[in-house]
Amino acid sequence: MTDRSDRTAAAARRTYRHGDLRRALLDAGIALAREGGPDAIVLREATRRAGVVPNAAYRHFASRQALFEAVRAAALGALARVIERRWARAQHIADPAARARALLRAVGAGYLAFAQAETGLFRTAFAAGEHDVQVPADPARTGTLGLNPFELLGAALDAMTQAGVLPAARRPGAEYLAWSAVHGMALLCIDGPLRRASAAARRALGERVVEMVEQGL
Repeated sequence: MTDRSDRTAAAARRTYRHGDLRRALLDAGIALAREGGPDAIVLREATRRAGVVPNAAYRHFASRQALFEAVRAAALGALARVIERRWARAQHIADPAARARALLRAVGAGYLAFAQAETGLFRTAFAAGEHDVQVPADPARTGTLGLNPFELLGAALDAMTQAGVLPAARRPGAEYLAWSAVHGMALLCIDGPLRRASAAARRALGERVVEMVEQGL
């Protein structure tokens, strides 16, 4: 071990005496997910990066699955915050119809941007596990508005209905139609043939998909 890593581990251990080990393990898990997606989240590796022995982690994360769920929640929260930055700009639009359309675009564009900028976290957020549509509110899964990504999509669609942009009769289930289109584009960009396209081309196609959803609902 190098002198630098020795100093880092020693500093980490001093911090843990003040009760920050869970946060350090979670940060290590997030870093692993960012680098390699959900399969890279390994409790033993997280403890190694945190500079502690594996047994020290069990008080905070009893299993790999427990760490995975915490990292997954953090990934969903990160996605929500990316969407919220675009959402905040849309909120300043005065016209209700234009604002509602902009909110929907904020969700779609933020989703696609996150998938490409944080691919490992994106894959982790939507890896196999309990589905977020039905889970109770969890601050780790949300942004500052207290909504997870699926709830932000629902709020945008509700705004479109209230503004008369989306007929009330077409509102039920619209989340799944919008989500399937944008998620499909995200996968094409990170795993499919569009992964070789330029960033500008992916962005242009993403904008067209979001516009297609907006106009087609």
